[in-house]
Amino acid sequence: MGVERTLPNRKENKALHPSPEETNSISKPRKCRRRHRKMSPVQKLYETCKVVFSLCGAGVVPSSEDIQKLCSVLDAMRPVNVGLTPEMPYFRLTTARRSPPITYLHLFECDKFSMGIFCLPPSGVIPLHNHPGMTVFSKLLFGTMHIKSYDWVDAPEKTSTIENQQPATENPIPSEVNAVLPPATRLAKVKVDADYTAPCNTSILYPTDGGNLHCFTALTACAVLDVLGPPYSDPDGRHCQYYLDFPFSQFTVDGVSIPEEEKEGYAWLQEIEKPDELAVVGELYRGPKIQEK
Repeated sequence: MGVERTLPNRKENKALHPSPEETNSISKPRKCRRRHRKMSPVQKLYETCKVVFSLCGAGVVPSSEDIQKLCSVLDAMRPVNVGLTPEMPYFRLTTARRSPPITYLHLFECDKFSMGIFCLPPSGVIPLHNHPGMTVFSKLLFGTMHIKSYDWVDAPEKTSTIENQQPATENPIPSEVNAVLPPATRLAKVKVDADYTAPCNTSILYPTDGGNLHCFTALTACAVLDVLGPPYSDPDGRHCQYYLDFPFSQFTVDGVSIPEEEKEGYAWLQEIEKPDELAVVGELYRGPKIQEK
């Protein structure tokens, strides 16, 4: 089959019949052989995301197997894996602002997914916002954080009929109960309303479930590693939209009723412009580098 079994003389075929000394030399591994470097946790996260989100897009959720695979990688992540400690300047209160600035460390982004870290000093707040058509994985690396999240309820969308309705303000809740429902307001169900302290499992939200709209409040200095698939994209219609929440009992809407004992589990969410007090500052990520392939 293309390999000759007989050759003119044995001298010319010495290489086919090496001496015992040569055999021993060949069989022993060379000490100078380069060892494979162990993949860093952040590189492993990048490689896993490439596989998990390769066939996904807006509104397309990864398979349960891929979700578990990515969660396993994120659950194992620690602050040291991304070069963070609570003593770094990102986590200090340096101003008298009611809502202190939040630092964002960009790790990676493509049209399939993005990876980044939010660094919140004590009392830092990421206001209530949505993730249209996105699956989001959030890993609290350190600290204690309060998370409140909602999912939309399929209920009739009602808007106010009052002319010249004033735009939403910082504290727009009317004084009287059962007031007219503000414009651009929809019913939502509370999914999560609890404190989380690291180390804890990765939280996941889906395009229409799991708390797609959420708010983060840092009770201590916190770092949150976020993976979004796909990322926000204004050209593709995936805008980050902000909301105010009102107690369900604040308004009465025809055709929408909730048993009295369940009302605390629902709220009205009003779409608003980006809050003026929100300040997110981008800083260079200085942790272990990601080798893009």
